Amino acid sequence: MTVLLSLGAAGLLSFVAFLYMKGTEHVMTHHRWIFVCFGLIPVSLVYGVLLKIRAYIVFKMNSAPKQHDRKVEQISKQIKDWRDSGAREKLCTGRAGWESMSLRQGRYKKTFRQIQLPLYDVLEIDTERRVVRAEPMVTMKQLLSALNSMGWTMPIVPELDDLTVGGLTSGSGIEVTSHKCGLWQHICESYEVVLPNGEVKQCSKSENSDIFYSVPWSCGTIGFVTAVEIRIIPIKKFIRLEYFPVKSRQEAIQLFEEQVRRDEGNEFVEGIVFSRDEVVVMVGSQSDTAEPDKINNIGNFYKPWYYSHVESKLNGSERTVEYIPTLHFYFRHSKGIFWEMKDILPFGNNVVFRHLFGWAIPPKISLLKRTQTEGLRRLYTEKHMVQDIFVPIDRLEGCLQLMHEEVQLYPLWLCPFTLSSEPGLCHAPADGDNLYVDVGAYGVPKSSKWHYLESVKKVEQFQRDCKGFQMSYADTHQTKEQFREMFDHSLYDKVRQELGCEDAFPEVYDKISQAARR
Repeated sequence: MTVLLSLGAAGLLSFVAFLYMKGTEHVMTHHRWIFVCFGLIPVSLVYGVLLKIRAYIVFKMNSAPKQHDRKVEQISKQIKDWRDSGAREKLCTGRAGWESMSLRQGRYKKTFRQIQLPLYDVLEIDTERRVVRAEPMVTMKQLLSALNSMGWTMPIVPELDDLTVGGLTSGSGIEVTSHKCGLWQHICESYEVVLPNGEVKQCSKSENSDIFYSVPWSCGTIGFVTAVEIRIIPIKKFIRLEYFPVKSRQEAIQLFEEQVRRDEGNEFVEGIVFSRDEVVVMVGSQSDTAEPDKINNIGNFYKPWYYSHVESKLNGSERTVEYIPTLHFYFRHSKGIFWEMKDILPFGNNVVFRHLFGWAIPPKISLLKRTQTEGLRRLYTEKHMVQDIFVPIDRLEGCLQLMHEEVQLYPLWLCPFTLSSEPGLCHAPADGDNLYVDVGAYGVPKSSKWHYLESVKKVEQFQRDCKGFQMSYADTHQTKEQFREMFDHSLYDKVRQELGCEDAFPEVYDKISQAARR
């Protein structure tokens, strides 16, 4: 015991000496795993447990619906007080910039009037109407826990469990069921919105429809969303998942599109591109039964990160089948934050680390962002890429070729989706195919051509040329004119003018552009 204590004390003294000599910022930038292991992971764990306990108590006591109207009245009062004081600054939520899912923090938080939105609760699950009503700060994990306990789920469940209802509603969300169900906005039945004059409006396709169609992708520049009604469906125990390893890009694209366009047995379709010619296509459907020897509890803390499990399928050439518990499947990418954790915690997927400490990861994305130094922020800007690139499915091969030449970032995520021609900022052209693919690029580019400005601009130009889109949480280097070319602002501009939003909120571009974030 004395020897162990001596070694522990020596290690602690060495760590303190290392901090003293190198400086805290140097260590946080170049030895980030130290802070992740000894700071962020424990804090994230405690924070997550407290939120879960609170959500459980509130929902079981049924107190949330009783308090909701009072909280919305307080939000309305804050806006009216702002108007009475002269409305000299624009408005934004009081949520700290580091708490959002974007890698950057909005500069506007320092100068805008912050409206507090204490809205963290699941309000109601109506199984007769097949909808759940939730407040904007409810996370996917919190929402699924409430629904699953009653035998329900949602048609679209975005992969990361910390994503919130409000972020997905005012931004956008996608999942590997989106080729059947569309984007997050397409499973939302109604919104409750507090407008720039403090008025509370209920919005749906049949009531205040212009506002309803303008809220998605607007990033909070129409009003404050205070509740969302979301469609729900019965849940089954397992996802029966087929893995198709492919060693040719052309064959993989052909197989991927064939599986997406199937009529049955393809509720879930996903692809992961591991190199120029190595792809695994996954196709799944819900099931209440499973072959016992093929069940994979991939969500257990000691299991490999999902992308590495998928990559192992390339060691063979045959189709394989697994049954994954449904909740494990929904959040399969959470442990590794897709594959970003390998750069943050290089040994995190090691079998020993997983068995000893896998239960504690991942750290909260918001806390990772909160502890970024200026040096680390600069590295993320210049040496790192996070983009979700929406392109028509017939332009997928061209997109992958461009990404290989300009970026060489692998893995890449492929998620098919149907894009409605309904009005709003993001919709399919009236005369074109409405089937698209999200090419998710998250990580460190390896191409010798990579330049954080020029390479992203080339990708953005490709998206505009093929009538594609860029997710709003990511960096955009487009000009305002190019951004307005990508997104249809006709209804958005009309609604903003009618509601007086110009005085209360910036345009969406001015809120999410590179110049607006740090």
